Parts: sequence; C-alpha cells; structure tokens
Amino acid sequence: MKDCSYGMVGLGKMGALAVENVLSKGIKVAVYDIFPEQVKELSKLGAKGCRTLKELVEGLKAPRVIWLMVPAGEAIEVVLFGENGLSRFLSPGDIVIDGGNSFYKDSVRRSKRLAAESGVKYLDSGSSGGTEGAKAGLCLMVGGDQEAFAQAKPFLDALSEGQGACTYVGPSGAGHYTKMVHNAIEYGMLQTIGEGFELLDAAPYELNLEEIAHLWTKGSIVSGYLMELAERAFAKDTDLSQIMGEVGGGSTGSWAIEEAWKVGVPFEAIALSYAARLRSRQNDTFSGKVVSALRNEFGGHAVVKRE
Repeated sequence: MKDCSYGMVGLGKMGALAVENVLSKGIKVAVYDIFPEQVKELSKLGAKGCRTLKELVEGLKAPRVIWLMVPAGEAIEVVLFGENGLSRFLSPGDIVIDGGNSFYKDSVRRSKRLAAESGVKYLDSGSSGGTEGAKAGLCLMVGGDQEAFAQAKPFLDALSEGQGACTYVGPSGAGHYTKMVHNAIEYGMLQTIGEGFELLDAAPYELNLEEIAHLWTKGSIVSGYLMELAERAFAKDTDLSQIMGEVGGGSTGSWAIEEAWKVGVPFEAIALSYAARLRSRQNDTFSGKVVSALRNEFGGHAVVKRE
C-alpha cells in the first residue's frame, strides 16, 4: 500500500541513523540498500523494506522524495542511471536528494540529465554532523531548484530537526560546493587541534590532556564541538597509544584546494593541512630518505639506519 512518499537509499552508518531519526518522529519511510541485512534491521523499527530500487519507487506515492546517502562517484551513477537505477522508474515531479559528499559539478550534471530525461528534480545537500548528527539532527546545506526544495522541506526538516538546521543555499551544485568548503575548513581546524595537543604532549610538564581539553570547552575561545570530541578521545585513551597517526578522508579537501587556486584564493592553512593528512599516510617516504641523505652528505648529520 502506497502510504508514504519518502524513500531512503544507502543504509550505512549515516544512512541508517538518519532513517532511525525520521522514524522516531512518526514519519513513514521506505528504505533500500545493496545489503539486505541493513534493510531487514530497519524494517524491524518500522521502515518499509524494499528489495530493489524499482520496488522502492513503486511503493511510494507520487510525487516522491528520495534521499540518497551513497558514496560519491560511481556508486551514485549506478543508483541513478544504472541498468536498474532510479531514473528508469521515477516520474516527472519526483525529487531525488543527494545527501553525500559529491563533487558539485557532478551534481549540476546529474540535475540537468534527470530533468531532461525524466522530468525528475535533483537537489544536492551537503550534510554535516557525522553519525551523531544523523541521529539527532543534521546540518543541511541544500542546492537546486527552489520549488523542489520547498516541496521537500518537510522531509529535510525531519532530518535536521533537533541539533541541526536546514538552509537553501543556491541553485544546483551550491549545496555540495558549500559542503566542500565546510570540509576544507574542518581539515584546518582538525590539524591545528592536533598540532596543539602534540606540543602539549611534548611539554616539559606532566600535563593531563583530557583535563585541558575539558577546560578548553568552558568559555575558551577555542571551545566547541571538536574540543568536546578531543576530551572524549583522551578520556578513552589518555595518550592515544592504541591508535596510529594515519588520517583518512575523502576528496573534498583536494577539490576545495583546486577550486580555491583556480579563482586565486591562496588557501594556505587548508592546503598545508591537507598535505599533512597525506603525509600521515606515508610511513617511510622516499623524499624523507633523500633529505636525510643530503643532510648527511653536506653536514655529516646522522641518518637513521633501517633495522
């Protein structure tokens, strides 16, 4: 029975928690994921589980609003335009919202293609807040057709209600462009916090990093959510000895740097933060070997021999 108009595709950590969030508000939603177990688990909570994208579309009342929380790139292309993708089953006036970290130019292209081929409207929503935000309310920055945004707003409000918020930021691509810059800022903030605590750890004092992080959440200029997370991390592992210093991440940082340099924005701090993140993934770099060898050659400086 077609008793709802909302569908959600992609039930990983963020997607599943977002489904739980809207279900907790009494909103009916149909769900699909390539992993049936994810669908089964959310069906137990009241979601309408679907085995295929076709079943999801056919089980929703038109006009439909379908939220995607799918990895950027090829996965989105398959979900939208694949052999059994959404575009084959949707109707004019339906709305698809990409809530992932897609490149903004890809979102513009997809919006044009969907409109031309099937009359479907496409919104690009930058979604911030992590897993906690997905559960308690995301921060949504939405781009695309403004009428489509107004039509989808009740569902977007349900996703963001609580600690988050939802704002229309501009035409197609603007949502993901805004999120790209948001993530670039995040790179810089994370790196500065990391470097600051590295100096505290190297100080000539026995400092309690958890205690200092907690202190800095109380009226400090550097207080905020990331500092609260630092306190939480040090509470779990006082000197972070249980983890490696390798930092992962997606492509938003490199996209933002490239866009910044195209328009003449220097982006110094963020570019260096991104470089530091790449460096963290390299254990024993050849460039480091070259520098070490050169210092040894011109100044006799010691080199560290491989054991």
